[in-house]
Amino acid sequence: MNPTNDSEPCRLERLRPLPLPPGHGLASHTFDLGAHEQRRLAAVLAATPDLDPGAVLAAEAAAHRMLYSGLDAEQQATYRMLVDAGVLDA
Repeated sequence: MNPTNDSEPCRLERLRPLPLPPGHGLASHTFDLGAHEQRRLAAVLAATPDLDPGAVLAAEAAAHRMLYSGLDAEQQATYRMLVDAGVLDA
């Protein structure tokens, strides 16, 4: 078994870094995903000045209503079962 993983096989294995000896000479690197996501979102919004997020969400909601309208009783029951199980959004 990998010494960096948890010792209990029934649990999900989570990697833990091995301790490094003092004076190992290796650099530690980190990457701030939050800042990266903010830069990515700013670039997307700058590239699409005509984007209307409200209109996009309204169109998605309308498409969702159209997709699940007109279902027969068996399809309605299946749809309700999937919503209750958390597979589909209501």
